[in-house]
Amino acid sequence: MDRRKIRLPRVGHGLRRLFCLSNDGTLSLASLRWLTEQKAAFVMLERDGRVLSVCGPASPSQAHLRRAQALAHHTGKALEISRKLISVKLDGEESVLREQLQQPDVANSIAQLRKTLADAENLDRVRYLEAQAAKNYWSAWSEVPILFPLKDTRRVPGQWLKFGSRHSPLTGGPRLSINPANSLLNYTNAIAESECRLALCACGLDPGLGFVHLDTADRDSLALDVLETIRPSIEAWLLNWITREPLRRSDFFETGSGNCRLRSGICSQLSETSPMWRRLAGPWSEYVTDMLWAGRSSSKGPATRLTQRHKREAKGSASLPPTLLVPKWEHLCRGCGKRIGQGVINCSRCAIEISKGRFAEVARIGRLAARRPESRAKHAATSRRQTYACWNWDASTQPAWLTYQFYVEEIQPRLTVVSGSAIASQIGVSRWYAGRIRDGYVPHPRHWQGLAKLIGVSRDEPLILPR
Repeated sequence: MDRRKIRLPRVGHGLRRLFCLSNDGTLSLASLRWLTEQKAAFVMLERDGRVLSVCGPASPSQAHLRRAQALAHHTGKALEISRKLISVKLDGEESVLREQLQQPDVANSIAQLRKTLADAENLDRVRYLEAQAAKNYWSAWSEVPILFPLKDTRRVPGQWLKFGSRHSPLTGGPRLSINPANSLLNYTNAIAESECRLALCACGLDPGLGFVHLDTADRDSLALDVLETIRPSIEAWLLNWITREPLRRSDFFETGSGNCRLRSGICSQLSETSPMWRRLAGPWSEYVTDMLWAGRSSSKGPATRLTQRHKREAKGSASLPPTLLVPKWEHLCRGCGKRIGQGVINCSRCAIEISKGRFAEVARIGRLAARRPESRAKHAATSRRQTYACWNWDASTQPAWLTYQFYVEEIQPRLTVVSGSAIASQIGVSRWYAGRIRDGYVPHPRHWQGLAKLIGVSRDEPLILPR
């Protein structure tokens, strides 16, 4: 267990959440009182994605809201609220499928389910449609490859190399996942769930009296209902992470039963995302409050402590403040997992090793990366662009002296001393293609003039080049 120590100033410390992962230790009443006075919350999470405890400042308790919440199933409010929350969730899932996973057929099926949701006559129908959408949605995730640094690839179990199923064979549900990707999603959902619970308490609602989720002991069902609206945002963020960066083997460990757990370092990194999920949960917690408040004789609506909507409307501004930026993940070397700067793929040492062909698995890792939806889209766009350029090229614009023989005898030999990056920049191709040109590959004739200029031939007549 990593021990951390931090000293905060009495004023302007900015503390809003204190996340605890420890299984032992003490927490004094004085510290809880101090957190309450600072309007900060204490959250205790388990590494498998369970929320163990959430303690926040004292929240208002509106008898009218609590009564309306308890009677929502009889008044029809529960069905109306549930349809809206699940509709938002399905709309977000459709966006993830279209924009990131490149699965238009599955996206269309979820769009059809969302249209059917508007006519759902009871909560059982809402739950059924949501379950059908989830089945289609997660099937599109199952083959998403998970990258690890080359040095870790041989040390990780086979089920860690793809997202797999959301249903763990250990529990039949998402709990106790058996691979890192699902464990990351479970833990991030737990952080967001705690934010939803705190947001509902701040609105004066009971987070345990849910609508979509059935009443279950030791579960905040209403918090999970609100969480449904922000799940697609969490999943989009996670998908963007795992398809761009490799995961380190040292950030995870496997229990005797096969359950994949997170270590403290990556838990701390994920906990930094809580401000974003807090911001997304606020408007939907207030939406539920507004729906339950409807029918009250008072014309004044409930307080909007989370979004300050009433204050902004009074000032003539209806828009929210600028969106918070989610903390960026670490950029890691694809070879050794070392943290490196943006704009490069490998550290200098691994780049040399790979160039010498000492990593036998580099080709396999490259194939996995090429299968990513965004990689396939980039390759297709590049191929179309290069094909159109070849079609539109007019051979009559080529200088008469720039023939195939001249290129092979005078230009190609001198390209061997030019850097690949210079060739790529000059004619607008990839470094890989530029490397092939350096090795003797003859490119399309439309590139010959640019390469001639690169080595000094820039006139209408050829220069006499020294041999």
